[in-house]
Amino acid sequence: MLENIIDQSRIEALDAMLANVDKCVILTHSRPDGDAMGSSLALSLFLRARGKQVVVVVPNEYPPFLAWLPSIGDVLIYDKNQAEAEAALRAADLFFCLDFNALSRIDAVGQVVAEVDAPRVLIDHHLAPDTIFDIAVSHPEACSTAELVFRVMWQMGAVDEITREMAECVYTGIMTDTGNFAYASGRKDVYYIVAELISKGIDKDLIYRKVFYNYSFNRLRLMGYMMHEKLRYFPEKNAALLTLTYDELKRFNGAKGDTEGFVNMPLQIKGARFSCFMREETEGKINVSLRSVDDFPCNKVAEKFFNGGGHKNASGGEVRGTMNDAVRLFEQVLQTFSAELTE
Repeated sequence: MLENIIDQSRIEALDAMLANVDKCVILTHSRPDGDAMGSSLALSLFLRARGKQVVVVVPNEYPPFLAWLPSIGDVLIYDKNQAEAEAALRAADLFFCLDFNALSRIDAVGQVVAEVDAPRVLIDHHLAPDTIFDIAVSHPEACSTAELVFRVMWQMGAVDEITREMAECVYTGIMTDTGNFAYASGRKDVYYIVAELISKGIDKDLIYRKVFYNYSFNRLRLMGYMMHEKLRYFPEKNAALLTLTYDELKRFNGAKGDTEGFVNMPLQIKGARFSCFMREETEGKINVSLRSVDDFPCNKVAEKFFNGGGHKNASGGEVRGTMNDAVRLFEQVLQTFSAELTE
């Protein structure tokens, strides 16, 4: 049996809130990943089945390898459909905030949400949530926000209402946010949930292939270039660095999502504990992805050096400046966290 970790009073408050609203908007963070999209779409399908009008709004585009997810075609991408998205936001009776802990994580969407007088429900597994939420389902011990969406439905007594399509979305969120169960997945509850999802008829192997065997030929060429030309390893620090400029990405006709997973690859090096991937998104803005194994806290690295955050073994942030500026910060990371990297 699945142990309940969400305070039941919050579930009851959410049930009562849902009884009095019609128009729900589900929000998730900038550059949405598998957990962001999987959890949002699962919840949207669940609420629609209960008769609610639901819109999912994301700040910008999701990776193309998630385009197969059920009902993803209904998602409004704010930076492409701003007028339609803002109309949906301003008409909302209730906001669900998934996989982020502060409105600053949803860029310009957050400014609109802050102006709308509608309650906000947080479902998230990141540390230190803001205090702006009317109901907060915040559990950093959860492997993913998708796990928490499943738990909300479970504690509502709605497991029988979960369809195969909802289960596919939940599984995608759990699978991607645990690196296909390589980290943050040591609790037995995770596998109890997976078993429940399989009972709904999902094909977990097919989902894996749809997500991880769904890249372009150009991605493979770019990957070879990155591993051969751009990978730097610091054996005395058990750390690795990958950097990619905008021009290099275009040289290989790279598309959004083609660099997904690159940050994990250096951790295959024997002894590696920490990997950093820096990608130039636009001039003056460098996106930073961090991964680690064991107890090395890349969330602390993200907070201290890259204006970001996340989980112990998977975090991110950004640098406002040049790639050289970002690399210098990485060098400071190696010095600051030398003891933790080599212990």
